[in-house]
Amino acid sequence: MAQRIAIVDYGMGNLRSVQKALSHVAPAANVEVTADPDRVRQADRVVFPGQGAMPDCMRGLRESGLAEAILEAAATRPFLGLCIGLQMLFESSREGDTPGLGLLPGRILAFAEAAETRDAGFKVPHMGWNEVWQSRPHPLWEGIADGARFYFVHSYYCAPGEPSLTAGWTRYPHAFTSAIARDNIVATQFHPEKSSTAGLRLLENFSRWTP
Repeated sequence: MAQRIAIVDYGMGNLRSVQKALSHVAPAANVEVTADPDRVRQADRVVFPGQGAMPDCMRGLRESGLAEAILEAAATRPFLGLCIGLQMLFESSREGDTPGLGLLPGRILAFAEAAETRDAGFKVPHMGWNEVWQSRPHPLWEGIADGARFYFVHSYYCAPGEPSLTAGWTRYPHAFTSAIARDNIVATQFHPEKSSTAGLRLLENFSRWTP
């Protein structure tokens, strides 16, 4: 029986590009975009994307009735957060002083409030290709060179409460966590579905990962 990969649709995010990329790297899987909490619960793997503002994403998640299904999936099966899907896993965000899901310890901070960003004249949002350096070995990185470039679009970044959560980091201009991993959860601040060969390999790794 084909494995089922659910891409969570709570009204935010470029879901079709994620679906297309996953279908390309895992052609035998049933890759489904769904707003049905029961379909999320029934999936073998769950992808939790997000684009836009954190307050809007959290509001959409609550109003969709999907929050509980997300919490269950993140506790029980391979789970991949993308962009704001990473940020919502943490306790709070400076973007609108928004509470997150609180699955992981830490906060989401603003590049615009970082002295390093202001003093160096770096633009916000951080947008475009940048290197991701692997903090430790993980199946997520299989076949991906350390320092490979991925595509970013974001104005906020995560500051994990535990250093062991960091699986990858990037400089803009200071070092920030750009990928996290714990148990069955992985998440990236960058967009693998927009990141050419390295991004497709990361999604393929997720489709085969058995935590």
